[in-house]
Parts: sequence; structure tokens; C-alpha cells
Amino acid sequence: MTITAVIIILSVLSVSLTVCFLDARYNLKLVAWMNGEVTNPFMQASFSEKVSAKKRDDTEMAALKARIAALETIVTEPAYELNQKLNRL
Repeated sequence: MTITAVIIILSVLSVSLTVCFLDARYNLKLVAWMNGEVTNPFMQASFSEKVSAKKRDDTEMAALKARIAALETIVTEPAYELNQKLNRL
């Protein structure tokens, strides 16, 4: 084997290892893209998936805010404070 063949083999090996590492680390799907699959390796989620995830997060955040408000009203009402004082006695 000549030096040129060794350099080519090592170059292909290093590129393939780098691509496999990036796939495993960042889930870019580069190997699938290089094998001819019709997926975009750089697009993590579609726009509609991002919108639905944002809506789900917004509804969850609103529910959590409502729960916090309910807890604040319970804790700040005078009867709760009086019960705490009576329990301490």
C-alpha cells in the first residue's frame, strides 16, 4: 500500500467516526442522511411539533400558576395562621 492509500483510508475512517460521534451526541441523523434516507439531519422537530409543545407548556404553566395562587390564598388567610398557632400550643 502506498502512503496515499493509507491517508485516504485514515481520512475516511476519521470522517465516519466523527459523523457517528455527532449522531450519538447531538442526534443529528447524519448517518441516515449519508445513507440516502430522505430526512433532514439538521431539523430536530417540525414547526407544528414545536407549536404543540409550546401550547402544552403554556397550559401546564397556567395550571401551575393557578395551583400556586390557590396555595397562596390558603396560606395567607387568617384562619390558617390561627390554626398554625393553635397547633403549636
